[in-house]
Amino acid sequence: MGDGIRSAKRSLSRFASNRFLFEELVKRDFEHKYKRTVLGMAWSVLSPLLTLFVMKIVFTQFFGRTTPHYTIYLFAGTIVMSYFKEATNNGMTSMISNASVINKINVPKYLFLFSKNVSSLVNFGLTLIVFFIFCIIDHITFHVSFLMLIFPILCLVIMNIGIGMILSALYVFFRDVKYLYSVFLTLLTYVSAIFYTVDQFHEKVQTLFLLNPVYVIIKYIRMIVIDGVIPSLQYHGLCMAYAVLFALIGAFFYKRYNRKFVYYF
Repeated sequence: MGDGIRSAKRSLSRFASNRFLFEELVKRDFEHKYKRTVLGMAWSVLSPLLTLFVMKIVFTQFFGRTTPHYTIYLFAGTIVMSYFKEATNNGMTSMISNASVINKINVPKYLFLFSKNVSSLVNFGLTLIVFFIFCIIDHITFHVSFLMLIFPILCLVIMNIGIGMILSALYVFFRDVKYLYSVFLTLLTYVSAIFYTVDQFHEKVQTLFLLNPVYVIIKYIRMIVIDGVIPSLQYHGLCMAYAVLFALIGAFFYKRYNRKFVYYF
């Protein structure tokens, strides 16, 4: 326990000493992403909106007729999945894409992963503002429990960092991970109940959906926004458990293989 605390303190100290580099990495990521685009950061909002528009047209006739506030239901799933995909995909390539810098400067490798996650989080924040505007248009009443949305978002951020650590470590050694993860994300999209409801399934099958951490976050947001219900303490524990689990596994990968990464760049 004491070793873990000392290790965490050392990591925080190194992060603080490299704060300027971290800020520059975040700026660079933004400039690179929107370089030579006419709309710039507006694409962060337009991309999920266009996805929402297409899904609403395609699936409303099948599921929207009986689902209350179906547009918000769709939007909640879309923005969470988009954020998850962007953060983890960018996190996966964070070390390889900065191999030349890592080989020249002795800096914590997780800085590059963190900078990618900050960029993705800012984009998610912009789409969240649009999401709330849609809530107003759809006559959803804002209440105090909306403040609880901070909890699943925080869990999602931690989970994305943890998964990004796992993927970036694996990607250094096995480039096939990128293609396998693309297939996995397609499967994950379909089993996250983004455009359909789980009520149509048997109770045991509904429970199986909770094995999907992305669905757990999506459901939490829907319960707060659409149902006006605060999830149980057990549900909060489940969200936190997924976040902590992936963060610990990711930290383990980085700690164990940290010295080996440079030999594979």
